[in-house]
Formats: sequence, structure tokens, C-alpha cells
Amino acid sequence: MELAKITARGQTTIPKTVREAADLHEGDVIAFEIEGDRVVVHKVVPGRDEYLHGLGEVMGEWLSPEDEVAWRDL
Repeated sequence: MELAKITARGQTTIPKTVREAADLHEGDVIAFEIEGDRVVVHKVVPGRDEYLHGLGEVMGEWLSPEDEVAWRDL
């Protein structure tokens, strides 16, 4: 078991041993699921999760440069 603290802004660092074991690297996308009193984190592998692929297609409409400027400071 590895431990990590959560900052006041809700951020944490995934311990190196966990990143290595899960083959996580900078730029990877991870997903969070709640299972009872547990938080399960898993790596999202492009092309393997149809739901996330479909969601990405829908959310793509908000990827314009104007939207980036509008959302930047939120």
C-alpha cells in the first residue's frame, strides 16, 4: 500500500512505484470510479473505452480557440 496526501486544491501525486506498476506516464489519462467506500483509478487506453470515446466526440465541439480562452481561468 502506498499513501499520498491531498492538497487544499484537491491535488495529489501518484507515488512512483504505483506509476511504474500501472505503466503511467506524463500525458496519460486516468479515470476515477467510486465503488462503495473505495476510489478506483485506472489508466484509460485509447480505443478501449467506447464510452469515453463517444464522450470525447460530443465534447469536441467545445475545443475551439475561443472556448479555450473562455474556460482558461475557471
